[in-house]
Amino acid sequence: MTVDPWRITRQPQIDSYVGSRIELAALLVNRLTVTSAHGREVTPPASSAERLAAISGESVVTDRAPRALTAAEADRLAEIAARLRPAFGAGESITEVATALNDLLVRHAAVPSLRVDPGRPHRLAFHRPDAPLVDAWAADMGTALAMVIGVGQAVRLGACQADGCDLVFFDTTRNGSRRFCDLSCQNRAKASAYRARRHAARHPAQDAASDTDLG
Repeated sequence: MTVDPWRITRQPQIDSYVGSRIELAALLVNRLTVTSAHGREVTPPASSAERLAAISGESVVTDRAPRALTAAEADRLAEIAARLRPAFGAGESITEVATALNDLLVRHAAVPSLRVDPGRPHRLAFHRPDAPLVDAWAADMGTALAMVIGVGQAVRLGACQADGCDLVFFDTTRNGSRRFCDLSCQNRAKASAYRARRHAARHPAQDAASDTDLG
């Protein structure tokens, strides 16, 4: 998997490590859980081999030597991705999301840990140095999401608002105003709204009758 280079949000509590773990969470959710994307139905990978194929062959920034994931790890990551999915676009369900994140942090033994890479300053990670890879990723992703929520920035954990798209994203815009996973969904939504406005302008009586029926 590839986590994009960090992009500044002007939120001092959200550093590059936290940002990269949120990007990793979004990537796993999108590859392992979504049932629709860009207006089309998609089938999440169902077998161990399919899950492994969906998230293998690319690199992730980690604090340990790179190695290939195993099928068993891919299965566990799919379960974790499903648990993390509600954190994106949580809206009024944020309290339930916070409770679930707390449980995940306990289950995967999240703990602050100062780590150092050769020639670089110490940085704060969120898992034990000896944690298995899946537990380390789960602890890091869960803590990163919790930190964003805890500084009042849950709105940055976005879910695409276009019809027929379940993809999620981390909003790094300055004012937290992103609504879509990418430009294609933004254009689809604009086109749909334009068609709706044209229909309303051409058939005002029909639309008024429909509103009366709904009332």
